This record gives sequence, C-alpha cells and structure tokens, in this order.
Amino acid sequence: MSDTPPDHLSTNPKSPHFDMDVLQRGIGIRFKGRERKDVEEYCVSEGWIRVAAGKTRDRHGNPLTIKLNGEVEAWFENPAEGAANEKASDGE
Repeated sequence: MSDTPPDHLSTNPKSPHFDMDVLQRGIGIRFKGRERKDVEEYCVSEGWIRVAAGKTRDRHGNPLTIKLNGEVEAWFENPAEGAANEKASDGE
C-alpha cells in the first residue's frame, strides 16, 4: 500500500468512494491550514470537503452535510503494515 492517501475518500459505506482499509489506517485532513477531525468526505484535486451541518438529519436519518471549498491536504496518520515491518528491519 502506498503512503499517499486517495484523492477522493468518503466515510459513508454507501458511497462509491468508501474504502474501509484506507480508513482503518487513519486519515488526517488539513483544510485551509487548519486540521479538521469532522470531515465526512473530501477531494484533494477539486479542493473541497463535506462536513456535518450540526445535528440536522435528512429524511433517511443521515446527517445533513455541507460542502466547503478551499485548499485540502490529506495524509495517513498510521504507517502501512508492511512499511512498519520494513523500517524495523532496516534499523537492525
């Protein structure tokens, strides 16, 4: 697995951009220079994130989201399983 997170990722299992393996590694998001923990979906190339709009729900019970435009940076918070083993063997 590469050390570059996907360009477009969603936390909603119904989305075509959902990837559980990537989400389990942990994704950090910086939006307009500020680190965000409440991002539900992002796209780095198009420069937007989706966040929940308070406690508001749609008619299906899902949180209502708003799209914010700006500079987006994404990174993995945890190293890949194979990369952690490689680093340990390199240090010996």
